[in-house]
Amino acid sequence: MQLNDLRDNRGATKPRKRIGRGWGSGTGKTSGKGNKGQKSRSGVSLLGFEGGQMPLYRRLPKRGFNNPFSNDLAEINLGKLQKAVDAGKIDPKKPVTGETLLEAGLVRKSADGVKVLAKGELSAKLELEVAAASKAATAAIEKAGGKVTLPEPKAKPEGKGKARHRIQAERAAARAKAE
Repeated sequence: MQLNDLRDNRGATKPRKRIGRGWGSGTGKTSGKGNKGQKSRSGVSLLGFEGGQMPLYRRLPKRGFNNPFSNDLAEINLGKLQKAVDAGKIDPKKPVTGETLLEAGLVRKSADGVKVLAKGELSAKLELEVAAASKAATAAIEKAGGKVTLPEPKAKPEGKGKARHRIQAERAAARAKAE
């Protein structure tokens, strides 16, 4: 066998369709694009267009609300924490952080950290450093002899964060100083 004898199997390759090469090719004249108008152009999308009738997505009322300030917290229950301690995934002698829980496969990745919830029983003495914890979960952890450390809350600017309140307060202080 020579290199020039090598061939693909019959039917393994198919020649590409050459469009716009006359009537005899089957894709002549309009090159498979149909006839004239907006829809014959490339890159046109008429999704939702109903021939001038008010489209369905505009006839239906708007529903729901997407809160842009909501926190993306991974949640974990006390019962799951206890199972992880029993299975040896978590060392109760070391502080348990969100990274520790992620590495142990107990929580999913989240933008804002981990929240501990009170479902289940906890008997292990754990020192948790998490983004949030419910009051019942905090009480249950402290009852078991553990400790929950939460991050410091961010200081809110005075005057509800609006510049006009701050400016008004500065002007009032200036007037009081002048008198």
